[in-house]
Amino acid sequence: MGGAAPVDLELTPEERAFRDEVREWLAEHLAGEFAEHLGIGAPGSDEGWDIRLRWDKELSGGGWLGLTWPRELGGRGLTPREEAIFVIEHSRARAPYIATEQGLTLLGPTLLAFGTEEQKRRFIPPILAIEELWGQGFSEPGAGSDLASVSTRAERDGDGWVINGQKIWTSLGDQAQWLYVLCRTAPDPALRHRGLTMFIIDARQPGIEIRPIRNMVGRSEFCEVFFTGARTTDNLMLGELNGGWRVAMGALSFERGLTLLGHQISYEREIQAAIELARERGKVSDPVVRSRLADAWAAIQVMRFMNLRSLSSLFRSADPGSITSVTKVFASRHHQRLTELHAELAGPWLDIVGADYALRPVQSSFLTSRSETIYGGTAEIQHNIIAERVLGLPK
Repeated sequence: MGGAAPVDLELTPEERAFRDEVREWLAEHLAGEFAEHLGIGAPGSDEGWDIRLRWDKELSGGGWLGLTWPRELGGRGLTPREEAIFVIEHSRARAPYIATEQGLTLLGPTLLAFGTEEQKRRFIPPILAIEELWGQGFSEPGAGSDLASVSTRAERDGDGWVINGQKIWTSLGDQAQWLYVLCRTAPDPALRHRGLTMFIIDARQPGIEIRPIRNMVGRSEFCEVFFTGARTTDNLMLGELNGGWRVAMGALSFERGLTLLGHQISYEREIQAAIELARERGKVSDPVVRSRLADAWAAIQVMRFMNLRSLSSLFRSADPGSITSVTKVFASRHHQRLTELHAELAGPWLDIVGADYALRPVQSSFLTSRSETIYGGTAEIQHNIIAERVLGLPK
């Protein structure tokens, strides 16, 4: 069984030159402390936070952030294809995982799509310079997958707004200077998504308490956030009054853009590690193990083609639509199965942790994968979307 094939992009001569430029820069700069921490980090994780933050600043200094963002705001104005090339090469080089993805992957594109010119000029340059960090305030204890049930209230007070309520699962919220928060602005809960507004809120003001939550991987990478009389202003409303649902859905669509491309490449490395472990343990001739390894390898090939399909839509500036739900469900389910197989091959030592609960990569990946069918929209919600919007089934 060979290695998983790379994502296939037929490159023009100009794109090949760009790819070579990326490779050369990464080879030169992934040195010293960065070379000692190859592959560190994961989506929403605080693992290796300091080293990853320094890497983000290294990327910023090299002009590798906001590749498709407007030049006048500090971006490079490149094409989505060139951005995809960078993501592929960055992932293949096992560079530290981007620490500031909330600003770079989610809030930044959302600002460009829905923000005012004033908001773009104020917030985009500091995002690219890694000077201001962001957290997302969407989910609540009573509104996770059913985001339309958000109850955190924003009430008009003069020329501003007063925020009261609670958010949860705010990834890296304890690092954030700013939050983008989905609030209920129409008091009638029956309005559901038609009564929600997105606000930008200063996270370091009185009236906001951020409490980290320790997870089973032993890290405190997400938080609960309490708003008690916190304030924001009209010019920090992102999108239209009571139009927050559209902004939130836009942010989630950006989350499922090129992010899964990087995941697929990391899964390719994981299946190769599982194959090598099976050989070391003398399990590679076991027909059941071979069958499961083959299934895992084939699943990654399917992910690759799904990513190519999504990339094709992105390159045409088309909305990939509900196909992202298919990709998300498939990738999360099959990655869980891969990590389960890898864990079984590891055997009894999987239960042994190091000093201060230090975990090996296979342990961390197995435990973290448990949440992949929950965060970013649960598998059950994604199945509903697929049934109704892809297959045309009744609600």
